[in-house]
Amino acid sequence: MEHIKDSSKKRDKSRPKVTMVKAFKTIIWPKRNLVFIGLVLIVIRSLAGLVLPWQSKVLLDDVVPSKDASQLFSLIAIVLTAILIQAITSFSLTRILSVQAQYLISELRAQVQKKVLSLPISFFDNTKSGALVSRIMSDVEGVRNLIGTGLVQLVGGTFTAIVSLIILIKLNPWMTLFVFIPLSIFGYIALRAFKYIRPVFRKRGKINAEVKGRLTETLAGVRVIKAFNAEEQENRVFEKGVDKLYQNVKKSLTATALMTSSSTFLIGVATTGIMGIGGYYMIQSDMTTGDFLFFTLILGFMIAPIVQMSNIGSQLTEALAGLDRTEELMNMTAEEDNQDRIIQLEQLNGEIVFDNVSFAYEEDKEVLHNISFKAPAGSVTALVGSSGSGKSTIAGLSATFLNPKSGIVTIDNQDLSKVKLSSYRQHLGVVLQDEFLFEGTIRENIMFPRPNATETELENAVKAAYVNEFTDRFDKGLETLIGERGIKLSGGQRQRLAIARAILADPKIIILDEATSNLDTESEALIQKSLNQLVKDRTTIVIAHRLSTIKKADQILVIESGHIVERGTHDELIAQGGRYYDLYTYQAKI
Repeated sequence: MEHIKDSSKKRDKSRPKVTMVKAFKTIIWPKRNLVFIGLVLIVIRSLAGLVLPWQSKVLLDDVVPSKDASQLFSLIAIVLTAILIQAITSFSLTRILSVQAQYLISELRAQVQKKVLSLPISFFDNTKSGALVSRIMSDVEGVRNLIGTGLVQLVGGTFTAIVSLIILIKLNPWMTLFVFIPLSIFGYIALRAFKYIRPVFRKRGKINAEVKGRLTETLAGVRVIKAFNAEEQENRVFEKGVDKLYQNVKKSLTATALMTSSSTFLIGVATTGIMGIGGYYMIQSDMTTGDFLFFTLILGFMIAPIVQMSNIGSQLTEALAGLDRTEELMNMTAEEDNQDRIIQLEQLNGEIVFDNVSFAYEEDKEVLHNISFKAPAGSVTALVGSSGSGKSTIAGLSATFLNPKSGIVTIDNQDLSKVKLSSYRQHLGVVLQDEFLFEGTIRENIMFPRPNATETELENAVKAAYVNEFTDRFDKGLETLIGERGIKLSGGQRQRLAIARAILADPKIIILDEATSNLDTESEALIQKSLNQLVKDRTTIVIAHRLSTIKKADQILVIESGHIVERGTHDELIAQGGRYYDLYTYQAKI
């Protein structure tokens, strides 16, 4: 356990961190033209905001004492113009930067989703789908703080604070110095707090993904939960995850509260001191009432952005933590990025050969041992054996979902580990025992591999798989909605729909994980006919549970404990009276 903890710590230290400089180069700089326009608008808005306190000084020191009504109207016109400019620039900023930030978020989500789909099957086997949804949808949202509202507040606030500081120094340097001391203390506290908060935010993203992942599983498996009366158990698991998230949020809130309370106290001290010093100067006639009001209002313009920086800092810290996790995902190696995969298959006959292939999911725990066989083009190879014997692993290697630990798998005499996946998989069709269907209509699911297929091709696939046998009874036929994962269809109907999808795809190589296992006797008879059509002139590897369905296979491989213990046709294996004979006669009795 200690070794595992140490190695995870090393991984954390070596993990790339997204800095503000890196975020600027990759996110802000490519949008520099829009950002520049935004910065100009921010400057105009900030300067327009300073007009009101300046004109307040003019009102008290010049207009009121002179009782000049015309000057009063001019002052009001200037203030109204400044307010109008602020409103226009604020609207323009929202349209330019905030909308652009949302566009960037959608763009990043698309990139992350594209990257996720390019990752190998092993990645998905070890990652919850709900966690991936969180990483795709939530982790990139912080970008809006880098190029949207956060950038506006950060740059606008900084510019306003600097201009205000210059004005304050010109008005009264000693009063300004008195204010600057507590603000410097606040800045130090804020920087320390941000350093503490960033890893908290990073961990929050991970916890959030875990909680969402479990929730997604719970909702998908609600029938199992209710069937086993396990609602309370699931509630406890979810409550534990939510509490973990709460504890994380509590940590960040504590740091934020420290910044807020320290700012309140320090600014209160500064304000009290200004009242005393300003009052003294006015008593000594070294400062007019207008000057004091002007100083106070400008002080507010300087302090407000600085205090606001604590909130902006939290937003930017959270954004960078999310981008840390996004970059970690984007740095993963995609399947097609393997530099060894350089062979582009132009045409495919479909001969698959396993030559001394071994495979292990975990180090030193082989599940296949020196497997060798040839599946000639257009032939049917059936894999038979007890559960856990290695049949699905052989199918996974044939589908390029897995890569051999040793040995070689070839397609038409080409090393499959060096073939570009897209050029191979475009000729591949898979029908699983528990076939996945998408929420939508029957038509959409069948046409999934070939959205542009003609109506005639669709009808041929529907008839070949006997899908019309049940869709003709539905009011909406092929337009019938099947619900999430096809829940509104029976197991046999789902299986026939999956076979129709494979027929429409028209692949050269078919991998069947016993496509008739979920069917009743009547449906099985129908499907067996359509399967005979599906496998015709196609290289087929079928994992057989019902041995009665593979009598016509060109070769049957009996797999036990990762070894091929028998091979031959149905008649040959029955004549041998070995393992296959035992399995077949046992099923026949049942």
